[in-house]
Amino acid sequence: MDDFLHKWGEAAYTSTGFFWMALWAFILGYIISSMIQIFVTEKRMQETMGESEGKGVLLGTFFGFISSSCSFAALASTKSIFKKGASFIASIAFLLASTNLVIELGIIISIFLGWQFVVGEYVGGLLLIAISWILIKLINPKKLISNARRNLESIEDKDDSDTSKDWKKQIQKEDSWARVGKKYKMEWQMVWKDVTVGFTIAGIVAAFIPDSFFETLFINSGQGNKKLSFLVILEHIVVGPVAAFLTFIGSMGNIPLAALLYGKGVSFAGVMAFIFSDLVVFPVLRINAKYYGWKMSFFILFLLFTALIGTSLALYYGFDVLGMLPDPSQVKIQDAEHFKIDYTFYLNIAFLAISAYLIYLGFFKKKDVEHSMSEMAPKSPLFEKTLKYAAFICYAWLAGGLIIKFLIT
Repeated sequence: MDDFLHKWGEAAYTSTGFFWMALWAFILGYIISSMIQIFVTEKRMQETMGESEGKGVLLGTFFGFISSSCSFAALASTKSIFKKGASFIASIAFLLASTNLVIELGIIISIFLGWQFVVGEYVGGLLLIAISWILIKLINPKKLISNARRNLESIEDKDDSDTSKDWKKQIQKEDSWARVGKKYKMEWQMVWKDVTVGFTIAGIVAAFIPDSFFETLFINSGQGNKKLSFLVILEHIVVGPVAAFLTFIGSMGNIPLAALLYGKGVSFAGVMAFIFSDLVVFPVLRINAKYYGWKMSFFILFLLFTALIGTSLALYYGFDVLGMLPDPSQVKIQDAEHFKIDYTFYLNIAFLAISAYLIYLGFFKKKDVEHSMSEMAPKSPLFEKTLKYAAFICYAWLAGGLIIKFLIT
């Protein structure tokens, strides 16, 4: 019993420590994302992406890079862009870029995993797009694409964006920053459940799950940078998405768990596959089916999973040849002293103050800005309710664990 209580306290402390380490990065990333989504409208994207396929892919990648990292927001934006005339591959490029190339995700990865994984994330995002483009050109699913467009005809989009507004003028107005504040609040409303559950699971895994479990799940893990066979690397890549499916908590919430996997000895390729897997899980499959039909949804699943495997293999062997594979021993986040007075403390205080001001503007300075906000994909009410209650259970778990750690044991 004493051992369980000790591990409970350590799990709660680790989870809250993870979140404290990443707090300023979350705030910075969502501020940047909110500003871009207000000042660079979706209508502008649609107008410029409906041109040649090559240019559409480049623009889709760029617009995805400056968009939100929330998978559900990315799905909705991708649907709107595709419906308004962007090519299928340009839409897929936008979807992949908006979930793998976004600024805030890179910041979080740098905190928990280091620069090699940041490079892997951004290079891998581009590889995902390139491989998907090649596969689409080879398969040429014209009938699926035309059926998907017809399926979207029954879906009505809200499009109140006004392209006549000059962003340089808008950025000087308080009303525009009030819309940024409202969007910033909505960003947190989209991810708070995923982040809560994700960081709590990461702490529980760090404290309770032995290394032997990961060595069983991921064959020959725990060998540091020792040379692994192609089949072992491939197994890690395939199991990575399975692990992501079992802990579907979004790309941002998954990063501390990815760091734990790497610290436990999972290969670089397996961890990258785990990080890339936020678009090959069941909730995304179901949403795509609502938009485009089940045949297209399964095709997108096949497309992205195949691209994920190819990208993870290319990253692993490319980094191996260049001598850039990171050392798993550098990831020791469980033993870190999270709550000390250092740059993280001062950054958190500064960005919390900025966050409070933006939320103040969004709540009190502008009451009629909801119409300008981007739509979200149609989430399952049951899934959302389950995730909400799971988040509340996590808060109770964390509170109990911290009480045990500091007041009882």
